[in-house]
Amino acid sequence: MHAWLVWSSMALLLGVVELFSLTGALGVLGGAALLTAGAAGIGLPVAAQFAVFALASVLGLVLLRPLARRHRRAAASARFGVDALVGESGPVLREVTRHGGRVRIAGEEWTARPFDDALVIPEGATAEVLRISGSTAYVYPGSGSWKLQ
Repeated sequence: MHAWLVWSSMALLLGVVELFSLTGALGVLGGAALLTAGAAGIGLPVAAQFAVFALASVLGLVLLRPLARRHRRAAASARFGVDALVGESGPVLREVTRHGGRVRIAGEEWTARPFDDALVIPEGATAEVLRISGSTAYVYPGSGSWKLQ
């Protein structure tokens, strides 16, 4: 049997197993096997093929896997939807009390309530979003823009 066919079969097998494990390591090894199949196809001796496989595997695992892990971690921490509004600040359009109010957050007008029911945030002040529940933003005032009720 031709060496390039053995390496290609190994690459295919590792690729299929990677689809089920999703670790990334087997995919890197499959890529190294595919690269080695190319080396076998151009006629390199068996010892050189193993050297190509070892070098490609080590480089792939050392260089590519940490990049993939970092990318996966960054994507998981990305916030979207209303969760992305937490921490944003905006002007108070209508005085915010425990009974209601309006603020502009990220260009949109939101119903607002103070995070602390004892606070009143006057119109024109800046408020920061601490939590969103349904269509209501629970806000806390910026420095010097609040009074106790």
